[in-house]
Amino acid sequence: MVVLHRLRGGACAVAAVVGAGMGMTATTGCSSGGDAVADARPTGDLTASVRNAADVLARYGTSKARTSMEMAAGGTRVTIRGEGGYDFRRGMGRLRVVLPKDPAGSDEHQPITELLAPGALYMKDRGAGVPSDKWVRVDTSTLKDGNLVTGGATDPAAAAELLRGVRTVTYVGRVDLAGVKVTHFRGTTDIGAAAKAASPAVRGALAAAAKGFTQDTVPFDAYLDAAGRLRKVRHQFSFTNQGRTVAVSSTTLLYGFGEPVVVELPARQDLYTGRVRV
Repeated sequence: MVVLHRLRGGACAVAAVVGAGMGMTATTGCSSGGDAVADARPTGDLTASVRNAADVLARYGTSKARTSMEMAAGGTRVTIRGEGGYDFRRGMGRLRVVLPKDPAGSDEHQPITELLAPGALYMKDRGAGVPSDKWVRVDTSTLKDGNLVTGGATDPAAAAELLRGVRTVTYVGRVDLAGVKVTHFRGTTDIGAAAKAASPAVRGALAAAAKGFTQDTVPFDAYLDAAGRLRKVRHQFSFTNQGRTVAVSSTTLLYGFGEPVVVELPARQDLYTGRVRV
């Protein structure tokens, strides 16, 4: 059964109910052997380089994307994966999100198709009583996490825009990521500060997240290539759900820059207007 974990006063994260002791695959992308590649330290303002990542992506326009969202609460760990493409100029993307297998190892849930648009998340094959030919539309500014976690995949634009609120950043090293040399930065970002500096397409969602999370500070690892493009970013979120602390690691991997990305939003008659069971 698909359920919604909850943040302070509202829905937060799509996940699957699984038994304790389930294994977890914890990587998106690859490294050639750690972060200690002996290359020259980057020059210039490191903070500005990370904060400007969203602007650089917008200049390049589009990319392919892979996402991974890992959740841990008590002895239970689940991983939700997504793959698709994103148009950073339009703030729109399409992902196929795959929920975890059940404890017996069989596929319990049908993949969910998600359309990401400014201020909205559309989901098809959502289950929970929604007809298979209908889409569910969610206003992301009403979500307590601003859709950083709810859909099981952080909107790639929001993942990059979060870096506008960087408070601290350190240079870790040069690594190889899927055959591309990238610079690894580690630091913390502030959701509230990011919301104030964000582009209009994601400002409302990040403002909601700044109010919904119990802590504004989010640790991150960001990987930028020689052109300043964000190739990979991992954010570490945490919140309290029914008295338990839930740790969420959201990773976005970007590649295939400039490849066409087509996103067509559903017509009004294709939207489901009934109640969605959680």
